[in-house]
Amino acid sequence: MKRKTTLVIAGTLLMVTTLASVAFAVSTQDKYALKVPGGLAFSEFRGYESWQVVSVSEDGGLLAVVMANPTMIEAFKSGIPGNGKPFPDGSKMAKVHWNTKKLETFPAATVPATQHDVDFMVKDSKRFADSGGWGYAVFDRDKDTDAFSPGTQASNPPQGNDAKCGLACHTIVKGRDYVFTEYAKR
Repeated sequence: MKRKTTLVIAGTLLMVTTLASVAFAVSTQDKYALKVPGGLAFSEFRGYESWQVVSVSEDGGLLAVVMANPTMIEAFKSGIPGNGKPFPDGSKMAKVHWNTKKLETFPAATVPATQHDVDFMVKDSKRFADSGGWGYAVFDRDKDTDAFSPGTQASNPPQGNDAKCGLACHTIVKGRDYVFTEYAKR
């Protein structure tokens, strides 16, 4: 009987330790280790959080901030895409979406709540020749764990879950080198 009790306790401790390890791993996820099929990796956008803001928007109840790396910012400032020229290879954008809430101290204001996802675009004419020269990625963020995962058909909106996932949507702005966003004047 004592042996059974010891085995039950040992098994329970092993299970608790395993669950705690999984919970810890999720809470300390290395987002830069994630990749969408087709090769576009979160790590290609390291530092996006400090890129310059291009524009803000509201889409389907989500707030969004579009940021770009210095290469793309310079292209925007030179008149691209409105001047008909393409963005140079190495241009990168990040679009962070948040669910919304009313600001407690000023209820007329709508502000970001939990992060919904982050979308990425990178211009690489050779690597993504079959998708207009752009690679795309969507990484959904779980509001309970803060962990990211590649977007899928179950995402809202549904994602193709590969580096070409944005092409179908962005084809309507092919004449603007597949970029919807306007550089907001300051």
